[in-house]
Amino acid sequence: MENTDTIMLLRECDAGTKMAISSIDEILDRICSSNMRQALQESKQHHERLKKQITSILNKYQSEEKEPGAIAKSMSWIKTNLKMGVDSSDATVADLITDGCNMGVKSLNRYLNQYETADRSVKDLCSELISIEEKLCQQLRQYL
Repeated sequence: MENTDTIMLLRECDAGTKMAISSIDEILDRICSSNMRQALQESKQHHERLKKQITSILNKYQSEEKEPGAIAKSMSWIKTNLKMGVDSSDATVADLITDGCNMGVKSLNRYLNQYETADRSVKDLCSELISIEEKLCQQLRQYL
C-alpha cells in the first residue's frame, strides 16, 4: 500500500525544485559576476538532478507532478521584475534569490514535519533539497 505522506512530500519537493529552477532561469542572464553565475548554474544543476529523481519516484507511485502555486509564481515574477527595474545589480539578484531560498527552506522543513510518516529515502531527498537551498543562500551572502 502506498504511503500518502511519501507522495505528498514528493509532490511538495517537486513544486519546490520547479520554482527554484524557474527563479534561477529568470535571473541568470542579469548577473554580472562570473562567480555568482557559476554558483547559480551549479545550484540549478543540482535542482534539475533532484527533479529527475523526484519525477522517477512519482512515476513509480503513479502520482502526478505538482506545479508551483500560480500565486507564488506570479508574486515571485512581480517582485523580481519590480526590484530589478529599480536596481539590476548583483546585490539585488542575491537578495531575491536569498529570499527565495529562505522561503524554500522554511516550506520544506514544514512539509518534513507535516508528512512525518513519509519514507526515509524521500525525507532524505527533501533534506538534500534543503541543503542545496541553504548552500546557495550562504554562497550569495557575499553579494548582498
